[in-house]
Amino acid sequence: MQTKEPKVQTSLRIDEVALSEAKAILNEIGMNFSEAVNIFTKMIVRHRGLPFDVRLPDPQANDLTNKLRTALEEVERIEQEKASTISARDFLSEL
Repeated sequence: MQTKEPKVQTSLRIDEVALSEAKAILNEIGMNFSEAVNIFTKMIVRHRGLPFDVRLPDPQANDLTNKLRTALEEVERIEQEKASTISARDFLSEL
């Protein structure tokens, strides 16, 4: 039989919007915020650190992402221009 561990009350300062969104998600899976924090705390102990990688973003990956985003925006702009233009033949046939 497992014994209950003593509990302590703590206070956290958390972004209000993020907390609200987190609570809504946890509610959907049948868990409250306190239970989630307890699980997170136990995972820190088990992993002897954070249970996920924490690192700075790769500047090269960010640069590539930005270049890709710019290229996609350019493709979209060109496609919109093509959609708004009409060939002379189509123009004449519409007359």
